[in-house]
Amino acid sequence: MFLDTAKIEVRAGKGGDGAVAFRREKFVPDGGPWGGDGGRGGSVIFKVDEGMTTLMDFRYNRIFRGKPGEKGMTKGMHGRGAQDLIVKVPQGTTVKDFETGTVLVDLIENHQEFVVAKGGRGGRGNIRFATAKNPAPEVAENGEPGEERMLMLELRVLADVGLVGFPSVGKSTLLSVVSNARPKIGAYHFTTITPNIGMVQIGFGDSFVMADMPGLIQGAHSGAGLGIQFLRHIERTRVLLHVLDMSGLEERDPFEDYQTINDELESYNLRLMERPQIIVANKMDMPQAAENLETFKKKLAESLEVNQEMPLIYPVSGLTKEGLQPLLAMTSEMLSQTPEFPLYDEEDLASQAAYYGFEEEEAPFKIERDPDGAYRLTGEKLIKLYKMTNLEHDESAMKFARQMRGWGVDEALRSAGAEDGDLVRIEKFEFEFVD
Repeated sequence: MFLDTAKIEVRAGKGGDGAVAFRREKFVPDGGPWGGDGGRGGSVIFKVDEGMTTLMDFRYNRIFRGKPGEKGMTKGMHGRGAQDLIVKVPQGTTVKDFETGTVLVDLIENHQEFVVAKGGRGGRGNIRFATAKNPAPEVAENGEPGEERMLMLELRVLADVGLVGFPSVGKSTLLSVVSNARPKIGAYHFTTITPNIGMVQIGFGDSFVMADMPGLIQGAHSGAGLGIQFLRHIERTRVLLHVLDMSGLEERDPFEDYQTINDELESYNLRLMERPQIIVANKMDMPQAAENLETFKKKLAESLEVNQEMPLIYPVSGLTKEGLQPLLAMTSEMLSQTPEFPLYDEEDLASQAAYYGFEEEEAPFKIERDPDGAYRLTGEKLIKLYKMTNLEHDESAMKFARQMRGWGVDEALRSAGAEDGDLVRIEKFEFEFVD
């Protein structure tokens, strides 16, 4: 079964908690703090595996979790960092942030890796908080939470040449006789329901990858037929072979078919029309084919604008294999002269570069009211600080209170109407407001 889109959730591992410990040995006076740092949480990394051809592995396994880091230990020993979780994806996978639609990375090189969720750093042990004023602190950090995000994966097959055209024009037959592919072939529309890929060998040196796309029909770009599901796979190709049925058995006009398919390609993505296109006049072994080809050439010549070159037309027969060698030779030559078409410009990709401009800093917290009247503190920075605070130790709790006061939480609660004794919540943690 072919699957080319998948929605998944990735959760990197939490960092290990720092330890609160003290050196207590018989002949070591004033031992001091001895708690080590926690280990780093495991990141979630996508790695390209050229052996994979679909996103089928993501159909049932949709949540990927990195392992947490090990906690810090006594004697100043650090916890062990967790191993990263390597998730294999097929070549041609585009990774997008599901909520924003931002393209994070386009994975096209074999063994290419990308960190989609970074593991949290380990919390610091109390050995890190010793100062001249407080030589024996009972303060340690919890590990930093790992990144969590929803992702949309889209697979676009890697092929140099794409076969496009109406259903039953002979695309699958053509692919089967020029390559090692063995697609399903039947005398009915939409025999091909998934892209088929084959390697085409020309002589002893040149070769290229050819893909047979499911048949397009009018309205494919807006969801008609199977086209909208697979038009995305044409985007990676560099040369298009536009296959037309010249036999007349379907009682369709080849010129109208030609215009309809080009309109669909243009409507889906204007950049598809930038690719060089060769017209393949197929089924030339049929009696009316030669006459239909001449009629097609006349209509095509009349439709061209002034000074516009006539497209290349190659009459072939997938059944008798006539005319295939000149077609493949021209396709190979065209490929050698055609650069790759990047799917995304640099500005489309999520910028990883440092930004040195001035932006107003987002408030570290927000105040909301729960249905029972309690005040709730939210905000990414505050929640992260809360999760990294070890509230089992009084010194850590006091340090957390001082940091909140420094951010202006007390004043903001007072301005929001909080009075002495009112309940304040941070996630599941509750405390009373003291004015």
